[in-house]
Amino acid sequence: MRKQLVLTASGRDRVGILDEITALLLRFDANVEASRMVRLGGDFAMLMFVTAPGERIEALRTALAEMHYARYDVDTRLSEPEDGEPVAATACAITVLGADHVGIIHQVARYLAEQGINVETMTTDVVAAPMSGTPLFTMSAVVRVPPQLEIADLREALAFIADELGVEAKVFSHVDRR
Repeated sequence: MRKQLVLTASGRDRVGILDEITALLLRFDANVEASRMVRLGGDFAMLMFVTAPGERIEALRTALAEMHYARYDVDTRLSEPEDGEPVAATACAITVLGADHVGIIHQVARYLAEQGINVETMTTDVVAAPMSGTPLFTMSAVVRVPPQLEIADLREALAFIADELGVEAKVFSHVDRR
C-alpha cells in the first residue's frame, strides 16, 4: 500500500535542485502527485505531494532529511487521506489587483477564514505597473465556498474590503464567470 507524504524544500537557488530531489524520490519508487515550485528572491522553494510504497516511506524521509546538509531546508509530513464525506462547497476564483501596501493578503485571508472559506491555491506577486513603475499587487486564488454562503454575498463583502484597501477584487464562480 502506498503512503502519502507532503514534502517542502527550500534553499539558495542553483541549477539542478529539482533534478537532485526527483532523482532521490525515484530511488524510493516515490511519485510526485502534485507540486508547486517557485524562485523567490535568490532562493528556490518547492512543495510536493508524494506517494511511495509504505515499506519505504520512512527510509525516504530519512534520505530527504539528510539533504538538509546539502544546503536545503527539507521537511516532510505524513499525510492521511481525508475522512468521511467531502463537504459540498462551490469552487470560486478570486483575483485582487491594486497598488501594493502592507496587509492586503491578511485582510482577505481574515475574511475568508471568518466565513469558513477554504483556500485551495493562492498566488501573489508584486510587479511594476506598466506606465508608472509603481509597485502593483496581484493575487489569484481558488477557494471553496461553503454551501451556507451565497456567492453574491462573497462578492459584496470582498468588494467592500477591496474598497477599504484601495484595490480591485473579483470573484468568479465556475457557474457564471462574471
